[in-house]
Amino acid sequence: MCLAIPGKVISRGVERDVLMACIDYGGTRRQICLEYTPEAQVGDYVIVHAGFAISLMDAKSAQESLDVLRSWAEHLEDGP
Repeated sequence: MCLAIPGKVISRGVERDVLMACIDYGGTRRQICLEYTPEAQVGDYVIVHAGFAISLMDAKSAQESLDVLRSWAEHLEDGP
């Protein structure tokens, strides 16, 4: 199973003719491709799958999703 994770666009630019962005996943930052969502701007939230932003997401929904993912992670750390 694969999950698409919301992240906040911190910066964006072009690398080797490809639109790229730095995304913040609650403290973890990664470079991702924005070619499928060129309208994404700094401060926007995007859904990322396999290193590609596949859609935009409003801030409230993104925060709710991140809260659920954190809750799952905490539950898994505690064991069954």
